Amino acid sequence: MKHILYSIALVLTFSSCEKAFFDKEIKSTSPTENFEYLWNQCNTKYAFMDYKNINWDERHAYYKARINDGMTKEALFTELANMMNDLKDGHVNLVSNFNISNYHFNFKGINNINERIVDEFYLKADGVNGYSTGPFLHNFVGNGTVGYIRFKEFPGTVTDDQLDFIIDRYQNTKGLIIDVRQNGGGAVSDLWKMVSHLISEKTLCYQTFTKNGPGRNDFEGPANAFAEPNGKTYTKKIYILTDRGTFSSGSHFTLAMRNVPHAVIMGDTTGGGMGLPNGGQLPNGWTYRFSVTSTRDLDGSNFENGVPPDVISFINPSDSNKDAVIEAAILEINK
Repeated sequence: MKHILYSIALVLTFSSCEKAFFDKEIKSTSPTENFEYLWNQCNTKYAFMDYKNINWDERHAYYKARINDGMTKEALFTELANMMNDLKDGHVNLVSNFNISNYHFNFKGINNINERIVDEFYLKADGVNGYSTGPFLHNFVGNGTVGYIRFKEFPGTVTDDQLDFIIDRYQNTKGLIIDVRQNGGGAVSDLWKMVSHLISEKTLCYQTFTKNGPGRNDFEGPANAFAEPNGKTYTKKIYILTDRGTFSSGSHFTLAMRNVPHAVIMGDTTGGGMGLPNGGQLPNGWTYRFSVTSTRDLDGSNFENGVPPDVISFINPSDSNKDAVIEAAILEINK
């Protein structure tokens, strides 16, 4: 059965979470020309200028004063990278043959997880080692009443067979915990496979709008993102654990599950990263990318800066043998 109906065509080239297209090639090594070109591309195509209240004209004046045609390549790279990072977007990069810029989205908040505690007291609960099924680590917790699944990234290797096995193993539990804290994203295809095994009927998960003109509010859409049940499914209580390190596909998964009636989001607000990036090339041959789409909830809410939890919950850093967020989810499932 076809389990994904997604009405926007995405060309995935730079990474699993983006689409790319290149403008007509223009060649120039002039720092001034390259600055103006990149500033204008961001000005007309970046999806979140208004949402983030960015004064891009002010940024132009600031950086123009720092650019001159006698500066080195390294100095130019630093200024252009700093300008792009003013967008405060983890999907923003400048790529040269000697460096790659990044905006460190994971600095938005503290890690709401202690991996050692999770490994020692949940994935090895009661001295019994959990299973490793593809990218999923999982085990019974809560005295066998709950299935716990740790999912650290979306590697693009999730299969229906893996999910069928996991669903079958925990079919008789009272609920599932899917832990995507500190999951920085990856392949969108993985999240759709996962959602398709966690729903009972065709579900509208979110909507995507694509920048299609130079104006701040020039968007095409909405394109509706649907999922359909596939294979073995789990439709009892599901708790999705999140924190500020849950980014990109992690945030998309969280938003999709937000619209599944038997799912609850618990933990901290995600790191956002809900826009798919566009790639382009500067006149000097360097490449860049930034978000050109806006993913929104069904009520129009824009969670680019993070999907909020239904239930706020934090670990206690002083705990040495338990995770307060997991324990809270177990308690809720067993009510």
